[in-house]
Amino acid sequence: MALLQPVPRTKLGSQGLEVSSLGLGCMGMSGSYGPARPEEEMVELIRYAVEKLGVTLLDTSDAYGPFTNEVLVGKAIKGIRDKVQIATKFAITVDKDGNRVVQGDPEYVRAACEASLKRLDVEQIDLYYQHRVDTKVPIEITIGEMKKLVEEGKVKYLGLSEASPSEIRRAHAVHPITAVQLEWSLWVRDSEESVIPTCRELGIGIVPYSPLGRGFLAGMKPENLGENDVRKTLPLLQHENFEKNKILLEQVSKIAEKKKCSLSQLALAWVLHKGGNGTVPIPGTTKKANLEANVGALSVKLSEEEMQELESAIPPEAVSGERYNPALKAYYWLHARTPPLSSWKGAAAHT
Repeated sequence: MALLQPVPRTKLGSQGLEVSSLGLGCMGMSGSYGPARPEEEMVELIRYAVEKLGVTLLDTSDAYGPFTNEVLVGKAIKGIRDKVQIATKFAITVDKDGNRVVQGDPEYVRAACEASLKRLDVEQIDLYYQHRVDTKVPIEITIGEMKKLVEEGKVKYLGLSEASPSEIRRAHAVHPITAVQLEWSLWVRDSEESVIPTCRELGIGIVPYSPLGRGFLAGMKPENLGENDVRKTLPLLQHENFEKNKILLEQVSKIAEKKKCSLSQLALAWVLHKGGNGTVPIPGTTKKANLEANVGALSVKLSEEEMQELESAIPPEAVSGERYNPALKAYYWLHARTPPLSSWKGAAAHT
């Protein structure tokens, strides 16, 4: 393999946050996509990404593990804290009955941040996201508390994950939002209609997660997924849907062969080209070879004709299945509507 060039840096949004133009999603290191990987190996992988490849944006959440992924990332950045930007998230938690819920009340926001700082063993979180929007709490209240964390120096920049255009605007009016995280890939493109244009209008950076379609755009096969892999529950990857969607990849594979790159590199290059400046994908991996391949995607150049060819190969209306199953929708559906600020008891004290 040719010598990889260090990942170049870019501005994520208009608030001054500079990161590598490709980040590293750390979720799968601590479960979700099968069992958690050995901590020592994952620490080594993260450090390799940072010190050898120039990746600086590390994405985690208190929900990953839960909690253990932040501990892992904290251990990995010992001695290299000045070389990385840590992005973590709050909001997805478990209630007293063991049910998964979304929380955004001020008390929880503050407690979650303090706990993340401790697990990461850092004094400041570079980018703090609301992981999902709480449908019970006006977003102005949640962001108002996050703003206080910025003022106190515990957080540097604020972000949202899977928010609607109206929620993004309402949040941005309280405190500048630096980045919005959303699922964006060749086969999941619903955000292009209104969320991405809203971000671009407001100067907000875009952080696509699952840019490889949760492995689908890298040739993953459902029968190879482990028993505890959450992808086995996703409609897009199940049974008839997978077989129909697999057909769409045939033309993409032909284009990859012509470009002399892997299927995954082509899919990732599409996101990078489609997003342009201010868009930083965060593909996750637990393998060094995949990490190097992802970085190699930065060298894949696509013409307008090739971009159109790829988009024609997987038109959004041809993709079979929804992103999430009903159970997941029930507790954190995307683009959930939050109540108006006037509905919050004591709202005046928070504005």
